[in-house]
Amino acid sequence: MDRDERERLAAEAGPVAARLADQGVVGVALTWVDNSGITRMKAVPVDRLANAAAWGVGASPVFDAFATDDSIIAGRCAGGPVGDLRLLPDLNRIVALAAQPGWAWAPADRYTQEGTRHPQDARDVTRRAVAALADAGLTAKAGIEVEWTLGRGGDDFVPATRGPAYGFTRLVEHSDYLADLLAALREQGVAVEQIHPEYAAGQYELSVAAEDPIGAADTFVLVRETIRALSADRGLRASFSPKVVADGVGNGGHVHLSIWRGGVNLHDGGDGPCGMTDAAESFAAGILHRLPALLAVGAPSVASYLRLVPGHWAAPYQACGHENRETALRLITGSRGDEGRSANLEVKVLDQSANPYLCIAGLIFAGLAGLAERSRLPALVDVDPAGLSEDERARRGIRALPDTLAETTDAFEADTVLGAAFGPELAATVVDLRRAEVARFADSSPEEIVAALRWAF
Repeated sequence: MDRDERERLAAEAGPVAARLADQGVVGVALTWVDNSGITRMKAVPVDRLANAAAWGVGASPVFDAFATDDSIIAGRCAGGPVGDLRLLPDLNRIVALAAQPGWAWAPADRYTQEGTRHPQDARDVTRRAVAALADAGLTAKAGIEVEWTLGRGGDDFVPATRGPAYGFTRLVEHSDYLADLLAALREQGVAVEQIHPEYAAGQYELSVAAEDPIGAADTFVLVRETIRALSADRGLRASFSPKVVADGVGNGGHVHLSIWRGGVNLHDGGDGPCGMTDAAESFAAGILHRLPALLAVGAPSVASYLRLVPGHWAAPYQACGHENRETALRLITGSRGDEGRSANLEVKVLDQSANPYLCIAGLIFAGLAGLAERSRLPALVDVDPAGLSEDERARRGIRALPDTLAETTDAFEADTVLGAAFGPELAATVVDLRRAEVARFADSSPEEIVAALRWAF
């Protein structure tokens, strides 16, 4: 990044800062998501935004090696005290926070002091994945479902609702809270598609409109932090952890993804499964094939594997089905007549302990590998795989996904496609952090794991 580019950014930031000041903003939070899935931040006064946009805000590279308990892992490519980075706000995404008066938010890109992209900047990994799609003549739309469980405060979990799963009673109990959430998101430019009570005690779910992959990951961060702020303002506490109570249903972070060419949705209008084109099928098959490795970035917590069990609609089987909520890939066709707009694939095994940028980037890179290999999906599964005998699952080619973080980490480390796509520094740090998490909880019971991670995400 040269001086002319920096001067251009400073000039663009001036009117943005003035607009924010007119809205009562005094501080701008710059966020990034670390390799353990935690949203970190630094902030500047609004009158320093132009300087931050041009020259960045200092932040140590050590955050690449932060674990979920804020311990620092001495890894191969991160974890030392030496060095510095620069956080540059994305001026195109900056927004005043409706739920936090006086504050604005912007996702940050991380640069070296020399002005080059930091090799472990997750947002840039997604940007590179989008560029690789463009090289193949494709674009993508994505969206991440947000599930959260609302508690009454304190470290133990006490549900903030008494109403039944999917029951209108849960809306009655917290109608003002949910209305304020919808209003805040609308004011922040987030297009909410639906919101409803979910299955677990105190649980809700919110879906947003699909957008470009980087935008989808940004929106996920903004939605989740808005929920967190509104909950705290009411003396409540929101958990996004994969498991909130050891014997309950956890929070997922399902990713919806579709690929497009020339404005045409390739998940509709073809001769493949559920009307997919050959390209869309190959893309989906590439993701399905690499799911064991992708779980290291998409379900990266020890708690993730307490959630990925049969019977909880967490889809712990490496299989694909049409509208089947117990297969890892669910092919969604949409309402008849609307397929070309809404058909997509849902990756159900992912959760919110993931860095959303790495998660979406990994899915795209795996899908592109499937395209290059002209992969094909196996026969679709139209039953709950858990209801089949082991022999029948084997006959139909249905495999259980890894049930430990250690196994998925080994699969990620062995996957040359994902390793090359992420780059050696980031790939090594992901492996180092996952193995540190495995070691941390090696002797812990499910209850101890859940208690330690309940409020981490």
